[in-house]
Amino acid sequence: MKLYTHPGASSLSVHILLREIGAPFDCEVVNVTRKQRADGSDYRAVAPRGMVPLLVTDEGTTLTENMLIAQYLCDRAGRTDLMPAAGSLARLRVMEWQSFVAAELHKSFVPLNWPIDEAMRRLVMKRIEGRLGMVEESLSRRSEAGPYLTGATFTAADVYFFVIASWTAFYGLPLTAFPHIAGLLEVVADRPSVRASVAAEGRGMVSLPTPHP
Repeated sequence: MKLYTHPGASSLSVHILLREIGAPFDCEVVNVTRKQRADGSDYRAVAPRGMVPLLVTDEGTTLTENMLIAQYLCDRAGRTDLMPAAGSLARLRVMEWQSFVAAELHKSFVPLNWPIDEAMRRLVMKRIEGRLGMVEESLSRRSEAGPYLTGATFTAADVYFFVIASWTAFYGLPLTAFPHIAGLLEVVADRPSVRASVAAEGRGMVSLPTPHP
């Protein structure tokens, strides 16, 4: 398999999953802003949409979109811890969180890359804080069940959330008001798969938190 990724973009979640399941793969870091591959050629020749992640399977099939690739990789590897069995309520809970991250959190950061004024920036940051508040409330309500989004088990939803929520440091949004989220990010950041993925492709917008003593 081959993964096309951009440093610290949402594609980092796929990179982490590939290392979690131990699948052999090649990784090419592209400049998705310039639509340029490592050799200087046009990335759109490989990925017509010009976006990441792009996964090329062993059969030569190309797959895009974080949620779809996560399901493909986990199912292929039989990793029902990362992505529970099809048809189970546990799987729906993981997909529910993935959908929330994609639609409500990931996309909320997008306007921060536009030429907006300070008033609009404050509005965007307030929206992000609101979405983080929903996650914090959920984590605090059932903190005894475990530190992860669905409880005691680390899943593909936590991988995706980790990458997107980690952008808060890049954009100057402190997590002081979100201690459970901060704790989740620390736990996930300490996984060897995460450290290795960030080291391999570069930090980009992702900062690895320093664990509290």
